[in-house]
Amino acid sequence: MRRFFEDVALPPLDDDSQKQAGEAAAAAAVAEAFNLDLDDYTQGIDTVRGAWEAAGAPHVSDPAPGVEPDAGAAAFFDVDNTLIQGASIIVFAMGLAKRRYFSLSEILPVAYKQLKFRITGSENAADVAEGRRQALEFIKGRKVDELVALCEEIVDENVSDKIWEGTCRAAEEHLADGHQVWLVSATPVHLAQILAKRLGFTGALGTVAEVHDGRFTGRLVGDILHGPGKAKAVAALATVEGLDLSRCTAYSDSFNDVPMLSMVGAAVAINPDRKLRREADRRGWEVRDFRSLRKAVRTFGLPALITAAFTWGGLTWMKK
Repeated sequence: MRRFFEDVALPPLDDDSQKQAGEAAAAAAVAEAFNLDLDDYTQGIDTVRGAWEAAGAPHVSDPAPGVEPDAGAAAFFDVDNTLIQGASIIVFAMGLAKRRYFSLSEILPVAYKQLKFRITGSENAADVAEGRRQALEFIKGRKVDELVALCEEIVDENVSDKIWEGTCRAAEEHLADGHQVWLVSATPVHLAQILAKRLGFTGALGTVAEVHDGRFTGRLVGDILHGPGKAKAVAALATVEGLDLSRCTAYSDSFNDVPMLSMVGAAVAINPDRKLRREADRRGWEVRDFRSLRKAVRTFGLPALITAAFTWGGLTWMKK
């Protein structure tokens, strides 16, 4: 790792005591720079390494010609309901089921957890852990190249019309200013990287499934990129890319991403859930809401919208 570790004097590791002293110095540097312990930071490094190995390179897109890079500045975007409408994993899973990659009945438990999250606005650790186990089990033994090719088809056919234009414009503004733009998502890293490449973003960090001899093993590399996992990965990415987090911006819709949002210089709540909206108001973070229904409620009031809905429904029924 470079940057902040350059200023840490590490003793030669020729015995256990010196090794322990070196690890203590590294842990102190990580804690000071990122408010993380060394084990968490190491998980982040594993995630970044796994993402780069999945992509075959650190970056999936080159900077636009004529744009002067602004070294040290970057923007980090969540995916689900921040960049695209709804849950990317559901779009992905339905596309795979359509292609007979697995059966519809196998993905119903995953779909239920995503629907539950969208209705309640909250996730619990048990659902996250079980969803991870199911997703890894789905792809165990499958060829990586086969899954990537299917992901590309699904993204091209089903995702472009689900992108929030306002979020995409924000990312494009960062790119025009010479900033790196990264997707940071719990979605599988191969899917996130395809999205990033299609949109011309710098790269993507996602949940990394272990690969051996071109096939998925069913095991996880690093941490699932959910909640604190994103903060760990962003800290590791900042180190290897030489980013100054005080000059970076993070975007998300979920209160679960507060660890990532609070570690950068500017945080933006996109289509926020209730808890994140309250947190954003408390901290003075910018809020952008692109959801038409919520905008309509604020503009016209809920009673008027309910009346309009029943009127439209009644007219539709009478026409049948």
